[in-house]
Amino acid sequence: MLRIKRPTSIRSTLLLLLLPFATFFMLLAWSIHGMLLERMSRDFVQQRLIEEANFLEDTLVENQLTDNPLYRTADYFESVFHHAFVIHSKERTLISPSQWQPAFEPLLNTQETGFISHTARLPGSEKPLRLLVYRREVQVNNQIILLLVAEDLTQIKADQRQLHVWAAIVVLGLMAMLIATIYGAVLLSLRPTSQIQKALSQLQKGETTRLQLAPSPTEFTPLIDQLNLLIETLEQRLKRSREALANLSHSVKTPLSAVQQMLEDRSCPLTEEQRQLMALRLKDVHHQLEKEMRRSHFAGPQAGLNAKPVRQVRDLLWVLGRLYPDKHFEMDISVDIDQSWPVEEQDMNELLGNLLDNAGKWAKKQALVKLAETDEDLEIHVQDDGPGVGPNNLQELGTRGLRLDEQKPGYGLGLAITHEIVARYGGRLVFSNNPGLKASIFLPRKLR
Repeated sequence: MLRIKRPTSIRSTLLLLLLPFATFFMLLAWSIHGMLLERMSRDFVQQRLIEEANFLEDTLVENQLTDNPLYRTADYFESVFHHAFVIHSKERTLISPSQWQPAFEPLLNTQETGFISHTARLPGSEKPLRLLVYRREVQVNNQIILLLVAEDLTQIKADQRQLHVWAAIVVLGLMAMLIATIYGAVLLSLRPTSQIQKALSQLQKGETTRLQLAPSPTEFTPLIDQLNLLIETLEQRLKRSREALANLSHSVKTPLSAVQQMLEDRSCPLTEEQRQLMALRLKDVHHQLEKEMRRSHFAGPQAGLNAKPVRQVRDLLWVLGRLYPDKHFEMDISVDIDQSWPVEEQDMNELLGNLLDNAGKWAKKQALVKLAETDEDLEIHVQDDGPGVGPNNLQELGTRGLRLDEQKPGYGLGLAITHEIVARYGGRLVFSNNPGLKASIFLPRKLR
């Protein structure tokens, strides 16, 4: 079975769609022109035949053909008529021109009236006559007289064909102009794609930091905004990765150096106090590595996808239920399970993971996560029943490296990363006591 491969080029697709339709409509217009021309010519000829038949009838009625010898021949009518005609009665038959008698004889005996298309060949003539005949019977002096008025359409048809040929030439010229216009319009419309390609090349070479296209077509503005948002997201992730690596290196370097120094000092044996100090240092390293691994697990492997917050909350609560088995996590969801939010899946995992991990760390018995939607915002609320935070420290939450309680494991990075992600999406992160700590995220439905 033959399969037609669809064109992958936008330019080819547009041309393949537009050119056949343009050709079809131009040919349709040319055909309609031919039909209208034929009808107009026929209507004009028919009207003239009717008017001259009326003239014949009026003349016969007023002048009494049978009594006036002037009308016993066709000489008078030939002097004032522009068409061939026949006046036929029982006494006589007038035919003008007289050489058309063989063409009119078949029409004298027919019963058909009105307009008749008739083709006849005269003796000695190479071309046949293509007649349009108007046949009508009138009563003059109690006598039935048959009137025939006819015109040869051969010359009119020839003029019509010539005019139609000229119309075809004009249509072909218009088609050529239309095709050139369509092709030029397609090229002009797709010119921004080459500009985008050039801008991406400049971006790749490091000549610019954002994709810029001026003037930017309205249709390409969302694409450019999304590409710039993706670039900004990648930059933020690279920045976070570098900061996390620097923080990890700094946090691990000091305890490892202390342990290494103790182990390399062979001049004195290790005391119990030194062993406990080494164990404490290694425990700090272990906590830091566990923190980074947990954050990596929360982030997930799939980036660039729209988030489905309900499913992600369920997955994260399953993980946190095993990290904090003595805590109870609850959900209050007013969002459909398959509802998508315009947030990257990895960012949503990190937002939820950091807030839930912080709630699990500080909660006494339970933590609550709530998802909701309004006409303007997408809302995430995470609340624990822990001791909360002092009013003077609420505004400082989310500051990189800030730790309000040194007894809990961690390095003060989770809420700072959460704050950076929320700010990147044009949202707000609000902390309050209710009575434990409540973190509320408000994300706009449309990216700013």
